[in-house]
Amino acid sequence: MLQIVGLTKKFHQGTIDEKVALDNINLELAAGEFVTIVGSNGAGKSTLLNCIAGVYEADAGRVFLDGEDITAQPEWQRAQKIGRVFQDPLAGTAYDMSIEENLAIAYGKQKKLGLQPGIRKKEQEFFREQLAQLGLGLENRLKDKVGLLSGGQRQALTLLMATMVRPKLLLLDEHTASLDPVTARKVLALTDKIITEYKLCTLMITHNMQEALSLGTRTIMMDKGKIMLDLQGETRAKMTVEDLVAEFAFRSGTQLSTDRMLLN
Repeated sequence: MLQIVGLTKKFHQGTIDEKVALDNINLELAAGEFVTIVGSNGAGKSTLLNCIAGVYEADAGRVFLDGEDITAQPEWQRAQKIGRVFQDPLAGTAYDMSIEENLAIAYGKQKKLGLQPGIRKKEQEFFREQLAQLGLGLENRLKDKVGLLSGGQRQALTLLMATMVRPKLLLLDEHTASLDPVTARKVLALTDKIITEYKLCTLMITHNMQEALSLGTRTIMMDKGKIMLDLQGETRAKMTVEDLVAEFAFRSGTQLSTDRMLLN
């Protein structure tokens, strides 16, 4: 489903501040694979997602999605087949528009542009059905402005918007990091439910190593722009957080740079 070949990205090229953010990344995901990504700050995790989504133009390498070379496609074109949820609950939605208006934008992103009437009753019913799955009572608040929602409600809505029209690839960039622990667990459970139910090919960045090992089907660890560890199958199932910390230290020669990665 997703194939990345020789992906390289540098910032501030030709200056003393030049930084290699991605160093010849090669990665392949099958349809329905749910991959968690961990690594220290500056390891290249978000840069990888940004290059896949088209936010950054890669300096070298190719990106293929469902057999299509999307390397040269702009971000807006890739967004028609890639869903994304960001760390900031304020991103991904229009705060001054209603819940139903935000959903209508997400619902129509794969439709051809043209003159369209307002939100139809049939679409409103569909939106209510989708919102009811969140278990947050938002199905009764279609006319409410998104800016009135809590951070957790907003992230749940953003997740729904990113997956309502089934994407070929879902990108989650620490999408629960800004939430309180209780709300984060609820959003993670909802995330797992949606991904599993619809068999979505997914890349999820997390700083929580316990989450990285317990969620999804595969875990990759990044450091200095490289994929240094790729865990799957029985090897991943037997891996503990302590084992992963030790493996990181052994392969990178350094200790993890953030205590957040050790949280349970």
